[in-house]
Amino acid sequence: MDHGKSSEEALKPTVVLIAGPTASGKSAVALGLAARTGGVVINADSMQVYRDLRILTARPSETETAQAEHVLYGHVPGEADYSVGRWLFEAETALASARQGRRIAIIIGGTGLYFRALTIGLSAIPAIPEAIRAQVRSDAEPLAAGALHAKLAAIDPVTAARLKVNDRQRIVRGLEVMAATGRSLTAWQAETGAPLLDPAHCVRLVLDPERETLNRRIDARFDAMIEEGALDEVGAIDP
Repeated sequence: MDHGKSSEEALKPTVVLIAGPTASGKSAVALGLAARTGGVVINADSMQVYRDLRILTARPSETETAQAEHVLYGHVPGEADYSVGRWLFEAETALASARQGRRIAIIIGGTGLYFRALTIGLSAIPAIPEAIRAQVRSDAEPLAAGALHAKLAAIDPVTAARLKVNDRQRIVRGLEVMAATGRSLTAWQAETGAPLLDPAHCVRLVLDPERETLNRRIDARFDAMIEEGALDEVGAIDP
């Protein structure tokens, strides 16, 4: 036992995980908690990392970020590739910084893959070379759903059996991994690394407003995005 801490400090949670659908109020809850406790808000939304998508992704405003520290928001150029592996590395750094400063880390997002990697672990699948990715996607583009699924089944029947015929994104991912590594995506996924967090030692909040309330909030957010210049933001993105 650390006798340098009071019993209250010893029981104080160090990580809070906040999840929920779009417009459920996650950012407001995280901001309120961070402002009251001196905590740091860590983004776990795969789109809010992009610098050029402030309005479209409903990234916290400058007024909000002035009230509490927010990290992993808007730090990635729009043209850059960004992966769950890179996010996990950056999240580990942010968590270490919060622990060093004895601050609560409030991890908030709507990207389930990020939360799973954080609390379950991430497979160490090597990066797919861009040339292989481009070739696989070019070959896949003209194929109908059934033909594409059959192509994966011919070389990786185990992964194909797990995927629906119309799940093109994951089927293409399976083809890319086989082409680049010669191993099944399923085999790689079975070799999951240790997670950064044990969810049993975190406070977990899932916001789940009533559907009618959520729909009203989504409509209001959409109108606000248009008013703030979302169409101009889209137009400014390089094709």
